[in-house]
Amino acid sequence: MAERRQTDVLVIGGGAAGLSAALPLAEFAQVTVICKGGVEGGSTNWAQGGLAAVTAPDDSFESHIRDTLISGDGLCNEEAVRFTVTNGRKVVDQLVDWGVEFDRNGPDSPDGEAGTFHRTREGGHGERRVLHVADSTGRAIANSLWQQATDHPNIQIDNDRVAVDLITTDHLGIHPNRCIGAYVYNDITKEVDIYQARCVVLATGGASKVYLFTSNPDGATGDGIAMAWRAGASVANMEFNQFHPTCLYHPHAKSFLISEAIRGEGGILRLPNGERFMERFDKRMELAPRDIVARAIDHEMKRLGADCLYLDISHASNDLIEHHFPTIHSRCLEFGIDMTKDPIPVVPAAHYTCGGVVVDLNGATDIPGLYAAGETTSSGLHGANRLASNSLLECLVFGKAAADHIEANYQNYDLPADPPMWDASQVTDSDENVVLSHNWDELRRFMWDYVGIVRTHKRLERARHRVDLLKHEVQDYYSNYQVGPDLLELRNLLQVADLIVESAMRRRESRGLHYTLDFPDHLDEIADTVLRP
Repeated sequence: MAERRQTDVLVIGGGAAGLSAALPLAEFAQVTVICKGGVEGGSTNWAQGGLAAVTAPDDSFESHIRDTLISGDGLCNEEAVRFTVTNGRKVVDQLVDWGVEFDRNGPDSPDGEAGTFHRTREGGHGERRVLHVADSTGRAIANSLWQQATDHPNIQIDNDRVAVDLITTDHLGIHPNRCIGAYVYNDITKEVDIYQARCVVLATGGASKVYLFTSNPDGATGDGIAMAWRAGASVANMEFNQFHPTCLYHPHAKSFLISEAIRGEGGILRLPNGERFMERFDKRMELAPRDIVARAIDHEMKRLGADCLYLDISHASNDLIEHHFPTIHSRCLEFGIDMTKDPIPVVPAAHYTCGGVVVDLNGATDIPGLYAAGETTSSGLHGANRLASNSLLECLVFGKAAADHIEANYQNYDLPADPPMWDASQVTDSDENVVLSHNWDELRRFMWDYVGIVRTHKRLERARHRVDLLKHEVQDYYSNYQVGPDLLELRNLLQVADLIVESAMRRRESRGLHYTLDFPDHLDEIADTVLRP
């Protein structure tokens, strides 16, 4: 039987963004965190590279800000960039307090004084400032945050939940509008419960599962973006989808990510004949920003008709490879690739959603009571292209900012009258799940083909036509059958696909991650692509 639950703050998502909000919130409020799965399911757990932050005496905020602005190709909000960068050391210190053991230099290290953070360099960074825990930084952060949250008496974590839609006072005919909770599918009881809250924090991650090839976990289905849009929040810059240049190419690898830190440590991109090629595309070669490297690989693969290209770090010492990249080394060995001797076959894959729900520096959306943090958002930090390893930094800074703003305004949030329970009386169980799997596959394939690394207006028109057809089919299915995770995620992915295509069609230029053959040049006028329901 469906349940009605009450909490002070509802956090949707249990990764770095969600838990970095939940932990400070729990110091003054009861917090409920809902997750599709456990700590293993979110994108934080998959993050290999590290956390970009200014911690070295010869680095500076201005240098990190400059690198971020250059990578963002004119679309970053400089105030948001400065806010994020200058709070970097604070969140690093907090993570250390929470038990994250970043790699540190040994007594014979050439990279710094013994005991100091070991810092690596990634594409677009002018300095070695990326802190890491070997090549599984995200997992270390996720595990530490998860442990802190599960041990906190004021945090309730409910797994096996999929948010269906946000609840606003508009639903109750109460004005002005604000967010007061969510309808949530319980995958254990197969019922839709109500979670009522004084306010809600969206931290559901990105939407890269809208593409056929992705480095993301299966849950990256744009749920927060789609729900916020349906609730009336603005979204921005959805045309900027970052494709990671180097994912492992193997039929059984499921787009396993090959960290950018390998290029930061001297990895070389090569053609199938062994030739190095990045100097033809950018003077920074392998350390150019991701959009440039991904387009270069895509160009060479299409030019040669190659299934993949290669990333070679076999010239480095075995000790460096096995110490800094143990996870990647081990995973490659599972597929018969010894990266100490052989180049790694790689292809680009959808990796990061740079646009999302519009938030201010407090993590507040334009719906009162609704906050968001991390990849779900368009905070102004990434602009047209995310700088490597700025994503974990954004999660932590904006998660804390949202918690601080909720605390400062807590007296303004109350629990209004009870919303109606979910009505499932007019729907039936479906025996046509093949429809969902077919539509899911069709969506991801045409998004890859028509709205991928290189675009044209004609391809976008084709994509929009197919999105419209599938939206009608899925809405009919949604209206007549019991909901479940596959249906809910497909519904959200279709909404996100619609927003991506609409945003891409509105941008009549090439900038950052959005590259179109019809409009290959920059426009003089620089503006965000903001969509409002």
